[in-house]
Amino acid sequence: MNFQLSPSDLLAPSKAVRSDVLLVLLRDGYEVLPERMAGLPGTIARAMQCGHWSPAAGKRLSLYLPDDAFASRVILLGIGQGKPQDIREALSKAVKELVSEDVRLAVYFAQDATIDQVRTAMLAVGGAGYVYSNTKPSAKGGLKKVVIGAPNANDCRTGFEEGRALLAGMGLAREWANRPANHATPTLLGKVAEEIARSGNEGHGDARFKCELLDEAKVRKLGMGAFLAVAKGSSEPLRFIVLQYHGADRKQAPLAFVGKGITFDSGGISIKPGAGMDEMKFDMSGAASVLGLFEALRHLRPAINVVGLIPACENMPSGEATKPGDVITSMSGQTIEVLNTDAEGRLILCDALTYAERFKPLAVVDIATLTGNCVMALGNLRSGLFSQHDELARAIEQAADESADLCWRMPMDDAYGKGLKSNFADMANIAGRTAGAISAAKFLERYTSAYPWAHLDIAGTAWDEGAAKGATGRPVPLLVRLVLNLAKTPVQFALPAPEGDKATARDTGKTGKPAARKPAAAKGKGAAAGKRG
Repeated sequence: MNFQLSPSDLLAPSKAVRSDVLLVLLRDGYEVLPERMAGLPGTIARAMQCGHWSPAAGKRLSLYLPDDAFASRVILLGIGQGKPQDIREALSKAVKELVSEDVRLAVYFAQDATIDQVRTAMLAVGGAGYVYSNTKPSAKGGLKKVVIGAPNANDCRTGFEEGRALLAGMGLAREWANRPANHATPTLLGKVAEEIARSGNEGHGDARFKCELLDEAKVRKLGMGAFLAVAKGSSEPLRFIVLQYHGADRKQAPLAFVGKGITFDSGGISIKPGAGMDEMKFDMSGAASVLGLFEALRHLRPAINVVGLIPACENMPSGEATKPGDVITSMSGQTIEVLNTDAEGRLILCDALTYAERFKPLAVVDIATLTGNCVMALGNLRSGLFSQHDELARAIEQAADESADLCWRMPMDDAYGKGLKSNFADMANIAGRTAGAISAAKFLERYTSAYPWAHLDIAGTAWDEGAAKGATGRPVPLLVRLVLNLAKTPVQFALPAPEGDKATARDTGKTGKPAARKPAAAKGKGAAAGKRG
């Protein structure tokens, strides 16, 4: 989808870009002076004077104009005070009605717009105008070109450029999450990562992007026993994808993102019910969001170092698959009793989190469609945020609010992890039926003592169900905003204090060595309800 930014003046149609459909966004307080009642502004004023329309949020009016006008059809959209939610709702509904038509679309703010409003409008149009066609050649529609206009367009250039990068990143994440598992294998995800790195370096004097793909032999040599235990039930080869972006001095600690890349999740031996299992192609949405982040970085190129780690494989049942009750050894050396093979996401993530230590990261954020329990708690509005690190959590919450890609911080009391005790290993991979999203986060936390860490459970936000089934591209906006904020205002995160000793923070920054891990003991519990892995 090609976007163009244009200064717009509804009073000077000769300067406007010709379009088939013009969506005009008007905020409260819009007025037309008596001497400017000609053309479209006059039509708008008369509609308001007659009480047929107002700029209140949600108000809409369709107009048809003469052929010599700069648009044959105009739709007035009220956006109230111009809040992001009002802009998104107004544009999403209007654009969804147009995607089946082959139209040239223009979206004009009648009044001066802010950087955030321009970016929000672009994301709303891009999201609503997306049509999946990769495996559906009969699909029609989809917007090809969109003009975004505002009287002060030149002042909104930053928001426009960020919007284009976000659309590229979200589009890539959405596209690959939507593809069926046989069209989005771990091997193919690896090729996408290589292409992002290649394109990011093309035409630039310095090679800021790097991609490395680790196959099964290299993963085995690293001792990633948890990752291998999940992958071995499938005939599809695994890939461990390592992406790097160097936008700052290479000595600067990078911000690392770990994305869950289960390209299809059958549940393994603990097989899922058949109803809705097709949606388990979306179980690599965390990986897709990391790829989407790097696609956006390719356009934005901020002054910060970023690492992306993606363990990618399928979780399938077979004669070689891991069985309930098996004990596996993770890369960290900690052993895990696999009580349920459908809690596999945490198994591939734990080895990736251990691998992240070698980068001595500023902080690590993992993104995963991890638990149905989180969907029950937060629905599809907010992603679940889990972290013991207050400063990192605040930075993520700020990025979420600024990008309108919302999250909600959940508790992480140590007591939530007690159910992970096992008689036969350092820990079990599941706890009890209650608070499953938190106990899953407590499992991952056992692999993150070397750095500040946060976990985003996107099981409810990564895709929509029902008639609108499809990937959303979230949380790419949140991740991009977090990176841009930390590039603009660098932060040195310190490790949080252990529970019960909050007055003193742990400091491993001098040695770079992870704190000693304490294996758990005691007996395991039954299968947890509502898991996605």
